[in-house]
Amino acid sequence: MHKSLFTSRKISLIRIMNRKFYLLTALSLLLAGFSAQAQAVLKIEKETHDFGTFAEGVIASHDFVVKNVGDKPLVITQVQPSCGCTTPDWTKDPIMPGKTGVIKAAYNSNGRPGPFHKSISIVSNSEQPHGVIFIKGEVGPKDLKTSYTPEQKANSPRLAVGTTSHSFGKLEKGQKAVAKFTIKNTGRQDLVVQGVKSNCNCVTYKVSQPAIKPGQQATLELTYIPTMLKEQNEVVTIVSNDIVMPDLKLTLKANVVESLAQKNMLREGNQPVPFR
Repeated sequence: MHKSLFTSRKISLIRIMNRKFYLLTALSLLLAGFSAQAQAVLKIEKETHDFGTFAEGVIASHDFVVKNVGDKPLVITQVQPSCGCTTPDWTKDPIMPGKTGVIKAAYNSNGRPGPFHKSISIVSNSEQPHGVIFIKGEVGPKDLKTSYTPEQKANSPRLAVGTTSHSFGKLEKGQKAVAKFTIKNTGRQDLVVQGVKSNCNCVTYKVSQPAIKPGQQATLELTYIPTMLKEQNEVVTIVSNDIVMPDLKLTLKANVVESLAQKNMLREGNQPVPFR
């Protein structure tokens, strides 16, 4: 009888231990499932952009659209180009699940004639932490010219702008300033701004739409960082796929002065003060 009671207790203990084991296993699997779901996932809509052929001196730029298709905020921590000829910029704020961000790649073609194919590495907290995008194209002569038929010209995109100049007034040397122009596509094909050229290499650009549909408008932003003093009239050439007028010229005007904040600090021995 004692032996039977001992055996019965032993079986009960084994059953209890088995139940605990199953519960712990199920809980571990459940937690693992939650952990697997809570993950940022970086998706690149288009991994390679081809600029085609453009004239030397153009700063060609393209916005790569990335999307977080995961369940956790996506943070892009680093974007590293394969050479110093490419300047990247990207969305620094966390990209929430289902939302999109941008990685901007600008290629400076000045002094770099010929074909190019460059890679840009991406580091993030994505499920796959390392990604890569590519830009390619061919830099032609500075006076690149192409012949087109009347039919091709008639079907071309057409870049139109309301005003061709912007005055910043007084700017400090090295101060960043942004001019906004409204541009319109009056042609028959999608209009794409492909880059900008300036003698000072101190102007970059951004367009509110990567491709402007016929009849539609967009905002062109020119970011200007002056490097010379006194009155400046920077002529900026906008390069586009408008084959009738591929080089639209805009003028940025500014009276560039030394940093007034630094002078006021030296004079007053206190915090910087604004323009007076």
